[in-house]
Amino acid sequence: MLELFAATGEIDLKYLDESGFCLWSEPGYTYYFRGEQKRLEQTLRRGRRLSIIGFLQPLISFVYGLVIGGVNRKSYIQMMEIEAADAQKTGHIRVIVQDNGPIHRCHQVQELWPKWESMGLYIFFLPKYCSEMNPIELEWQHLKKDELRGQTFDDELDLAYAVINGVEARGKKGNYSTQRVKFNSNSIT
Repeated sequence: MLELFAATGEIDLKYLDESGFCLWSEPGYTYYFRGEQKRLEQTLRRGRRLSIIGFLQPLISFVYGLVIGGVNRKSYIQMMEIEAADAQKTGHIRVIVQDNGPIHRCHQVQELWPKWESMGLYIFFLPKYCSEMNPIELEWQHLKKDELRGQTFDDELDLAYAVINGVEARGKKGNYSTQRVKFNSNSIT
């Protein structure tokens, strides 16, 4: 029903999820001649995790933010506040489809649900263990398996640039806009 309402323009439908990257990418799957071995050099240090949180509106837009470490409640709330403000500004109902991650249902977030709903932002939770119902999962898969495949990075900054470039490349291929939200300690710029 949500997809039907979105297709008719009655609502804006976006899919939210988080994912992570490290300095060592998975090697791509390829064939080699008998007796040859695939070899992928790794960096001396494993590095810290780079996490991404994103909103995919299929065929229209992809809004995302990057953080070192894991996506936390504060980053999630900041992203949702932006979506709620945008929904209020456009006057269009916006529905965010997401999984049941702990930060999505924590007490602090639940207290914000009435505020967001009054601004026109609603949350739809997917059933547990149904990640295949969230199209953003395919974006993460292609970003990792296509754009970043078989690469290693010297540091987290190089990795972040590669993820940013990969997201932009995916946007061009999918013919949708991309926008990166920059987090800082107090607000988003």
